[in-house]
Amino acid sequence: MLKKLQKKQISLIAGAGICAFLVGAMVSAPQIGKNLGRLFGGNNQEAVISEANIAKSVVLPLVNQPPETRAAQLAQIAKGSSSIEQYRARYLLADDLLVKDRAKEALDLLDGLENDYQALKPYVLLQQARAYSILGENGKASDKRQAVVKEYGEQPVAAKALYLIGVEEYQDRAIAEFPSHPLTWEIIRGRLRNNPNQPELQLILAKYAFEQPGIVPVLNQLVNEPTLKPEDWEVIGNAYWENKEFGKAATAYGNATPTAKNIYRNGRGLQLSGEREKATLAYQQLLSEFPQEREAGKALLRLAELTRTGSQSLPYLDQVIANFPEQAGEALIKKAKILQSQSNNSGARDALKLLITKFANTEEAAEYRWKVAQQKAKAGDYEAAWEWAGPVPVKNPTSILAPRAGFWVGKWLTKLGKEAEAKQAYEYVVSNFPYSYYSWRSAVTLGLDVGDFNTLRNMSPEMVDRVRPIPPAGSDTFKELYLLGQERDAWLQWETEFQNKAQPTVAEQFTEGLMQLARENYVGGISIVAKLEDREDPEEKAAYQELSKKNMYWQARYPFPYFDLISKWSQERNLNPFLVVSLIRQESRFQEKIKSIANATGLMQVLPSTAEWIAPQIDVDYTDTDLTDPNDNIMYGTWYLDSTHKQYENSSLLAVASYNAGPGNVSKWLKTLPIADPDEFVEAIPFPETKNYVRQVLGNYWNYLRIYNPQTSKLVGQYSTQQLQFPLQQQQTPATAKPTPTDSQ
Repeated sequence: MLKKLQKKQISLIAGAGICAFLVGAMVSAPQIGKNLGRLFGGNNQEAVISEANIAKSVVLPLVNQPPETRAAQLAQIAKGSSSIEQYRARYLLADDLLVKDRAKEALDLLDGLENDYQALKPYVLLQQARAYSILGENGKASDKRQAVVKEYGEQPVAAKALYLIGVEEYQDRAIAEFPSHPLTWEIIRGRLRNNPNQPELQLILAKYAFEQPGIVPVLNQLVNEPTLKPEDWEVIGNAYWENKEFGKAATAYGNATPTAKNIYRNGRGLQLSGEREKATLAYQQLLSEFPQEREAGKALLRLAELTRTGSQSLPYLDQVIANFPEQAGEALIKKAKILQSQSNNSGARDALKLLITKFANTEEAAEYRWKVAQQKAKAGDYEAAWEWAGPVPVKNPTSILAPRAGFWVGKWLTKLGKEAEAKQAYEYVVSNFPYSYYSWRSAVTLGLDVGDFNTLRNMSPEMVDRVRPIPPAGSDTFKELYLLGQERDAWLQWETEFQNKAQPTVAEQFTEGLMQLARENYVGGISIVAKLEDREDPEEKAAYQELSKKNMYWQARYPFPYFDLISKWSQERNLNPFLVVSLIRQESRFQEKIKSIANATGLMQVLPSTAEWIAPQIDVDYTDTDLTDPNDNIMYGTWYLDSTHKQYENSSLLAVASYNAGPGNVSKWLKTLPIADPDEFVEAIPFPETKNYVRQVLGNYWNYLRIYNPQTSKLVGQYSTQQLQFPLQQQQTPATAKPTPTDSQ
């Protein structure tokens, strides 16, 4: 039975030991784990951007604190002897003072710092210039900026100095030398407002700023330029594609150099725009010119979609099956459905048998196995369900179904009285799929103290100190700015360095995600990091798999903003703060001002009518409420979450379901769905949205717990280090069994 932890305020565990827990798991690109930079001047060669030194830092843990909270500690460190920690403290404290226009105090801290803090010397000069501007000493400010241009003219920081100087010839230099710098984009936009007919400037935005707001009108004008070259059209096509303007992208790719990627996107854009005949011609061109490329397999699948009859589709599908194993699973499923519709049950069975034998590692094979396993389990044939689902965790480890199948095999083995094998299945899920909701359910079933449906609300897990990870890409200067919480300058530096946006490496894409999270673009940051799962190249897949084993990857997918507010209101409502942040992540992805169609508002998506109903119960004047304000929103949202828990005797399962579907529906389900087994109850929820919502919120909870709680992280890590085997049947398996027509439906 799980131990119920007494409610207390979240404990922030400081000190080198716990910091080491957090940063010790960091790795990505090969250079991570090595000494990444030598930031002192003179002959001092101590490396300061390394995991070990970050773990020992006394300044970096203060980065996440508000300026007023960290001021005294930074001031004390700044008075110490010369060291990287003292330099960081002086710089950070000076920046906080400049935000308040306290320029003289900032200059005292910055005085001479450029001679010591070599990694940020040019930025120290720009901070001094900023202080002089506040004081109205524009001549001195200009001298500092000119010094940056003179001494660091080839570095990205020079672009900022050139921009701030503002003279036209300096702006010309910024455009010529730093086209990927965001401040250069501002210069270009200003010039385009005065004279829109400047295609060379528009091309710079298309290439380097395609993800920025307002780019599509620029592209729309640029395509009228008669002198565009094929490489220019590819840039335009990429920009349109990233902005989901697929029809326009198709036209651009049609004018670009005919590579496999360009021709495929030309065809796909035409297909999505309803240009079936033109799309067919494009795909056929691709097959003719690049028959061996991965895109050729995709083209064959698209041609099968574009045919008028199933019989016409079959030759294309057979080509995929014969020549493109990565897409063969999709082709076999399509083929089986066509044959089934033609009453060719024998042919359909043969296609499905081929799917689960020769192409057993495909996602389609996993989906088919799981579908049949569910049918067998529903009929009470748990042996057959085990037989069908058992291979999924082993043969399809990257499938979203792998942990689900592994957990339910454990449940079915328990029903068969095979307790040892069931335990083996649960342990395998925790070991191999630690990120999954079903890993949490397996951990609960194994008896780990991680909070169950009825106990987790009152838990108050300890949490590690949050220290930023070392970005795996970018210069040492960028990394130092990022670690120091200098979001604006870190972003400007990174964008200038990150010139491979169309085809970023795994390290670059992850670093871009970290940077977006630091800029409080949580939707974009989480999405960028999550999309690393989609890498197709074998080397990139391997790089992603290595990264996904590290804590910093999961912290990026499950960030913890608004920590102080969540802690405050969770304590007030006797709620587990990890549950609250999990619900916020699901409801809003941490967007303060987001509104739903139904007018649900803010972080916890509180309806104004609900807030108005709650206000008198918590002695608050509703007229003073602003649901886009994080404090107000979390105040109301946590009260409602607390009330739903009380309504359902502290069942987080029912409270979370009610938060999404409403208490009326939950009351009805309690009368009609199986309630003896909560896992079966979740699977039986008739609203797909609510079923997924429950699994996602509680899956979020599990991830926050295993990422940020050292005890749980240690528990999960113990399983991950073991070489565990999944319990598979020794007798006949689906690989030798013949699927029935019912199985293939």
